[in-house]
Amino acid sequence: MEKSIRSTGDYWTKLLICALILLTTQVHCHFNPRINVTFLDNAVSTGAVCLDGSPAGYHYEKGYGTGADNWLVYLPGGAWCGSKGDCLARTKTIGGTTVNVTTTWFGGILSADSLVNPDLYNWHRTFIRYCDGASFMADVEAVDPETNLHLRGARIFRAVVDVLLAKGMKNAKNIILAGNSAGGLATILNCDRFRALVPNASRVKCLSDSGFFIRAQNLPGVEKREKGFADVVAFHDITKFLPKSCTSRMDPSLCMFPEYLVGDVQTPLFLLHSAFDQYQIQYNLKPYPAIEQGWKECTSNTRLCTPAQIDFMKEFRTTFLQTLKAIPDCPSRGMFINSCYIHDFLFSRARWNYQGPPSLGNKIIERVIGDWYFERCSAKAIDAETDHPLNCFDA
Repeated sequence: MEKSIRSTGDYWTKLLICALILLTTQVHCHFNPRINVTFLDNAVSTGAVCLDGSPAGYHYEKGYGTGADNWLVYLPGGAWCGSKGDCLARTKTIGGTTVNVTTTWFGGILSADSLVNPDLYNWHRTFIRYCDGASFMADVEAVDPETNLHLRGARIFRAVVDVLLAKGMKNAKNIILAGNSAGGLATILNCDRFRALVPNASRVKCLSDSGFFIRAQNLPGVEKREKGFADVVAFHDITKFLPKSCTSRMDPSLCMFPEYLVGDVQTPLFLLHSAFDQYQIQYNLKPYPAIEQGWKECTSNTRLCTPAQIDFMKEFRTTFLQTLKAIPDCPSRGMFINSCYIHDFLFSRARWNYQGPPSLGNKIIERVIGDWYFERCSAKAIDAETDHPLNCFDA
């Protein structure tokens, strides 16, 4: 009898475990669905198309409940192309076409899970496909018959925003324009322009993640950094889309560097970044000859770095923080600068919910941004104590 009872108990225990696993799986799938792409109905006829001429697209999940009047518009990253060859190569990837695009995963700031994303989980959330190679800034009417390249990033951005306005964003109360990397730069560049499109919204703010690319004139490789953006500006003919507050003061090619833009942004802006930005250290810096050997391996895994290579990364950090400090302060601007050796925070659950070190008040990124957006408390924090790159997301 006792054996029978034990067997029955084991059965129900196992059944309960299976049920919990199934429930957890179903909840996880509910909160993190793969969202289908929606192509603009008149994209081709209006010219709102990717580099290869395929229609622009976006992924959208409708808001509800307390989030029914609130909207999040997200601009993803993906670098840039600044020449015919580079842009042609890009058309073979999702960075230049929507031909093979079907769904995308909504994680981090786009998550529908209230535990992961308590402030924004039930907002209208939109992810605009980045397929123009110029941070949503170009609008060249002519198409090169030899390459069939279409340079229409600004037209894509406006066309998708027009669709969202028609869906109800024109009546929104709260709106966030956010983006990471090249999308983070696009957020800075388009912030005030976007605000003007939603004049009736009570609160509109912009959030740039890992989009503060520095010129760093004192560090080797400055010619490469300057040429990289100069090529994008010239090839995509985007001078007229760059802020006049910048182009009236300097060469337009320099007006892709946020250090010359952020001070003039009128809409509240938040800068989320690492002072040890992996992308910039890995791809935008040119190491000194003495530390060149093993640099590629070092920038892929900091545990393989020599002390001299780490010191070079520290030089980048110092320059990055000095560049930020030189920008005139603004009460509405938020900032969270940590020391993680990483690039991008918003789209990953682990990074979105990452708890900063004591030097940053042990705050979770998601909470810091929520506090800034809803003005619950001050949201300016820079890790001034950690002078070495941290491996924040080790398994």
